[in-house]
Amino acid sequence: MKKIGWAGVVLLSALLLSTTGCANGVNSSSEPAVAPVAGKMTVTFIDVGQGDATLIQAPGGKVLLIDGGPKDGEAAVLSTLKTKGIKHLSVLATHEDADHITALDNVVNTYAVDEVYLPKMPTKATVTMERFANAVKAKGLKFTPAKAGVSVDLGVGVTAVLLAPVKDTYDQDNNYSAVLKVSYGDTSFLFTGDAEGESEQDMLASGVNLKSSVLKIGHHGSRSSTTTPFLKAVSPMYAVIEVGQNNYGHPTSTILNRLKSYGIKTYRTDQQGTVTAVSDGQHVILSTEK
Repeated sequence: MKKIGWAGVVLLSALLLSTTGCANGVNSSSEPAVAPVAGKMTVTFIDVGQGDATLIQAPGGKVLLIDGGPKDGEAAVLSTLKTKGIKHLSVLATHEDADHITALDNVVNTYAVDEVYLPKMPTKATVTMERFANAVKAKGLKFTPAKAGVSVDLGVGVTAVLLAPVKDTYDQDNNYSAVLKVSYGDTSFLFTGDAEGESEQDMLASGVNLKSSVLKIGHHGSRSSTTTPFLKAVSPMYAVIEVGQNNYGHPTSTILNRLKSYGIKTYRTDQQGTVTAVSDGQHVILSTEK
């Protein structure tokens, strides 16, 4: 690895939903720091092509997989889990797009799973979503609604809280995306799925602390996400764009230029392969596959 620098179905699905300014300074926020436990937190932004899949390994042993990539990236997701020796994990599907959930049925079928988080949204009647929902049901699990205020258990020393979706209804499906902030010591990561401008505005209006060391750029670098006010509030030192060959123009020059203008070091899985971030609670080291 190249070390870079310093810095974590329609009915079936419905039934399964349980009710249960950009400165390159120290990666800290106004929130009280979470006292880190001994060990390191590893965040792997898996190169799945045009899609998202991110693996979080907390220092205490808890594991969370955020999204499962597209069909072409399914093998990469499963290979990463196997290579890292994962046996037990939770799953967060940020939303129902196929480029975010394709491997998740296989993951649920194969591994011991604690929780499966999914936003309540107009369910897409797709084969991919049906397989995912069937796998969850067959495992005796239910979807835990992913919405603002819900906490995800990543063990002692790590806090993981969903910041979005804030509202119950949106016109655009991408705005239902679950947005997760994970904090470890003085470092923090913000994972945004495909959340777009409306969701970003809702998070800003909610008054939640968005400041994060590393930002997973929303919607693969689409101009509809990563608005200037949102980017200023997050004020990341590093940004990661999960993207592959596509016909959408992702990532757009608008977003790339915006990140550059604020001095944010940016990593792209289409150019650098899988990106790995390791936090010791004080700093983040990022490395790339290529």
